[in-house]
Amino acid sequence: MDFVLNDDRRMVKETLERFLADHYDIEKRHGFVMSEDGFSRDMWAQFAELGIIGAMFGEEVGGFGGEGVDLMVVFEILGKHLVVEPFLPTLLGGIILSQTGQHNSLIESAIKGNALLALAHGEPTSRYEVNNVAATAQQKDGNWIVNGDKSVVLGGGTATHLLVSARTSGTIGDEAGISLFLVEKSDAVSVRGYATLDGYGAAEINLDNAAGILLVEEGKGLALIEKTHAAGIVAISAEALGAMTTATDLTVEYSKQRKQFGVPIGKFQALQHRMADILIELEQMRSSVMNAAGNLNADRIIREQEASACKLLVGQIGRQIAEEAIQIHGGMGMTWEYSVGHFAKHIIMIDHVLGDTDYHLERYIAFGQKT
Repeated sequence: MDFVLNDDRRMVKETLERFLADHYDIEKRHGFVMSEDGFSRDMWAQFAELGIIGAMFGEEVGGFGGEGVDLMVVFEILGKHLVVEPFLPTLLGGIILSQTGQHNSLIESAIKGNALLALAHGEPTSRYEVNNVAATAQQKDGNWIVNGDKSVVLGGGTATHLLVSARTSGTIGDEAGISLFLVEKSDAVSVRGYATLDGYGAAEINLDNAAGILLVEEGKGLALIEKTHAAGIVAISAEALGAMTTATDLTVEYSKQRKQFGVPIGKFQALQHRMADILIELEQMRSSVMNAAGNLNADRIIREQEASACKLLVGQIGRQIAEEAIQIHGGMGMTWEYSVGHFAKHIIMIDHVLGDTDYHLERYIAFGQKT
């Protein structure tokens, strides 16, 4: 796997870093989170103009990236600045559409910052199991009608188009029988939007005879959902890596400034050992994200096992870094005004996106037994 950035990726990285350094401080982020949409549509339009959204998708759908390394480059920088705009929902919804070979014009609209996509797959009782789908779809007068509830739909509150999983045959838990549908917002789609604990937009969605367009062969949507989740895990893991990096940098800087007994606390050997452990874990985290990114196009078992291994480390290492950052900062680390607490909160919450530590440990073992 070659992770030396080419000119295009280096340009995206440098452009995004400069833009966020100049226009996305923690105070502005707080304002975006408190707004009606939970993010800045003006910022989203600027991200589109800079080509950042396009970097997540391949040339065949109007982008210029779409590989695992592209996702890693973009999302690591987003994580360093706690960007709340709907990059992950757009990625998940866009991958579903791009893999079906349909509705490329809708993906192009999303890349331009106009259409907003969201993957509505998780349900109130499904936990993280991708095959636990209770929502149903059936044909009526030649059209597909979708019914059911979707839970914690990232970006669902503001999305213009939903990519919805629904069962067209079989029973809950069956791998076969899951289909994917494109659903536009309408009176048949009830949405309750809210902010998650770390300030990112999500929604509870009820579909009551909502019109849907079948996207893949009926009953065979699970494989695409798995592949989409794997890409999402690479993206969210890279975002966690970026957040961990910033939290660590803030902690190191604080240890140089804060004094006890007349000397900076960073001079204390015990804290030096703890910071050294964090830096070692960060490098392990980076290697794991690179490995998962490099295997996105590998065979299913390898792809899924490496994705689960990466997400497992996100939970384990993320908790360690978040706790150390707060403990070393002391009470200041928990104040609203100081940014490190917000980074720590986001790092912890990422563990619960697309499967937590316990889930991915079991999944890693299960896929390992298949090799």
